[in-house]
Amino acid sequence: MPIKVANNLPAIKILEEENIFVMPENRAISQDIRPLRIVILNIMPTKIETETQLIRLLGNTSLQVDVELLHMKSHSSKNISQQHLDTFYKTFDEIKNNRYDGLIITGAPVEHMEFEDVDYWEELTTIMDWAKKNVWSTLHICWGAQAGMYHYYGINKRELPKKISGIYRHRIKEKLHPLLRGLDDVFMMPHSRYTECVPEEILANNNIEILAESEKAGIAIVADKPCRKFFIFGHAEYDRMTLAQEYERDLKKGIVPEIPYSYFPKDDVTKTPDKKWRSTAFLLFGNWLNYFVYQQTPYDLTDLDKNN
Repeated sequence: MPIKVANNLPAIKILEEENIFVMPENRAISQDIRPLRIVILNIMPTKIETETQLIRLLGNTSLQVDVELLHMKSHSSKNISQQHLDTFYKTFDEIKNNRYDGLIITGAPVEHMEFEDVDYWEELTTIMDWAKKNVWSTLHICWGAQAGMYHYYGINKRELPKKISGIYRHRIKEKLHPLLRGLDDVFMMPHSRYTECVPEEILANNNIEILAESEKAGIAIVADKPCRKFFIFGHAEYDRMTLAQEYERDLKKGIVPEIPYSYFPKDDVTKTPDKKWRSTAFLLFGNWLNYFVYQQTPYDLTDLDKNN
């Protein structure tokens, strides 16, 4: 089934070339189907790249998905045109009276800051609180996952001795959990971050459980016990060259980064990386949509209040 997006979104052309069925809004109007309504709160500076990555994964199932894009009204984006935001994105004020099957909150390059010092923190916490009654299932990614853990459970983040960047091996802890269905016992996933949620605080919280972890990258996937909120501390959605682009960006900034771990063949930055996490990404997002959104959300979204 297709994924429905706004007419003329740049992702359409890219994904159609990959044989992913993307349906523009004007065509979807004629279909008598109740699609899953997913809103993506995209707080990454690379908006077009991130929206394309996520829509690609959401479009790889038999479910029809209606995607809306959300940006922060309280933050001025420097890496995307205002025209793109005005054309394809909405603000929270425009969608706060809607109900959604799912919400995705992306990462953001603000890890070195305290949560309360981020200029859109108040707006973000308002959205997370709104989601409790207006969204069935929420998927938090990287810094978005750290922000969710802090807001919902008071779990702090801490600076790592050095940046985690690369492709890491992960081992499943909860082998029967539907989010991980189909994944190998050991799977690969990219990470790119300077901080982590304090592991001892995660382990001490009885409201959440660790689904997967990595010897080198730490705790990787966490779920709340009702399976309404999921926290992925890596970047399964990343494209083949995303870490390479981040590496080049850091070099230009004079940061002198380490070569991303287990990424470039033989650590040769002139060689094209193998994409060793593609199946992981499609399974994670497909399982989330199927088991925790499609199979559990009330058909009538006005019934969400009855399930909170």
